[in-house]
Amino acid sequence: MIAHLDIDAFFAAVELHRHPEHRRKPLVVGGDPAGRGVVATASYAARRFGIHSAMSCAEARRRCPDAVFITPDIGLYRQWSARVWEVLGQWADATEVVGLDEGYLAVGDADPEARAAELQQIVRSRMRLSCSLGVSRAKVVAKVASDHRKPGGITVVPAGHEAEFLAPLPLRALPGIGPRTEERLRAAGLRHIGDLAALDETHELVSGAWGVQIHARARGIDPRPVETEPSERLSVSAERTFSEDIADRRELERRGSEMAARVSERLVERARAASTVTVKMRFPDFCTITRSETLGAPTADAAEIWAVAARLLEGALAERPEPLRLLGVGVSGFDRPRQLPLFGRAGRPSWIAE
Repeated sequence: MIAHLDIDAFFAAVELHRHPEHRRKPLVVGGDPAGRGVVATASYAARRFGIHSAMSCAEARRRCPDAVFITPDIGLYRQWSARVWEVLGQWADATEVVGLDEGYLAVGDADPEARAAELQQIVRSRMRLSCSLGVSRAKVVAKVASDHRKPGGITVVPAGHEAEFLAPLPLRALPGIGPRTEERLRAAGLRHIGDLAALDETHELVSGAWGVQIHARARGIDPRPVETEPSERLSVSAERTFSEDIADRRELERRGSEMAARVSERLVERARAASTVTVKMRFPDFCTITRSETLGAPTADAAEIWAVAARLLEGALAERPEPLRLLGVGVSGFDRPRQLPLFGRAGRPSWIAE
C-alpha cells in the first residue's frame, strides 16, 4: 500500500513555531497586502474567513482585517521539510518527496491504517507538525484521499474500492484536471469523477495519451510505484508579479529577456536543453493564459528561448492588448544530458550572468 502524506498548512505551521505569539490569530504567509502580493498559504484560523492560496493578499486582508501577514521564508521551510523527510525515511519502507510539504511512502499491506497513524504520530512528536494521510494501492487515489479529512485525518481506501471512492467526488478533485479541462468535461455533461470513469474507452474525450491516462486514474488505476530516486523536474521557469501593471512593450521585453536568461542558466547548470518554450501572462483581472511552441531542436541558449517567447508574447498581446500583471518564461521537454558549450556568445563562461 502507498500513503500520501501532506503536512497541514506547512508554511503557516512553521511560522507559528517561530512566532508562537500569533497562535490564536489568523495567519497568512504571502506578499504585501498593501501591494500586489499573493497568499502562499494560510493557517486554518485564517481559512475560516475564506482565505486560500493564490488569493491576492489585498483580498485576504479585506476578508480578515485582523490577519497577521508574514513574508515567506523558503530557506527555513526547506530546512524543516528536509528534517521531516529525514525522520520519515527512517520509518517507511520507501519515500518519494514530491514537494516541501508532501510525498509518498510505502507502508506495506499489514494494517496500513496503523502504519499511517504511526507515521502521523512521528511527525507530530518529532516535528510538532500536523499532517494528513491517504492510503491506497494507487498513488493518485492516495493523494486524493489525503485531502479527504484535513487537517490531521487518515483515510484508507481498501484495495478494490478505488473507483468507488473516487466516483462521487467533483472532477477537479482528480489530479491532472485543471480549470480548462474541467470546463471541457462539464460541457460534455460530466460532473463527477465517476462520470469520467464511466465513459467508453473509445470516447473522444479520453483519446490520446493524456486522455487514456486520466481515464484510467478516474477508475483508480495508477501503477506508478513509490520512486526512491528523485525524478527530474519536468520544466524550468522564471516569472514575476509586477508591483504595477506593465503596458510598455519595451519594458516587458526587458523583463522577459532577463527571465529567459535565468532559465538558460538553470538549463546549463543541469546540462540540459529544452524543446518547448512557454510564456505565461496574467492580466489585471487575474485572467491567466499560456502560449507554447515546440522548437525544431532542443536549446539552452537564452537568445533562442527569448526569441520564441517574445513571438508568443507579441501574438497574445495582439489578441488582448492590455497591461500585464505577471509575466513568466518557461521551458520543458528536456533532452538527455549532453555537453553544452563552455562559453556563451560573448566569450564568457556560460554559467556567469551578464
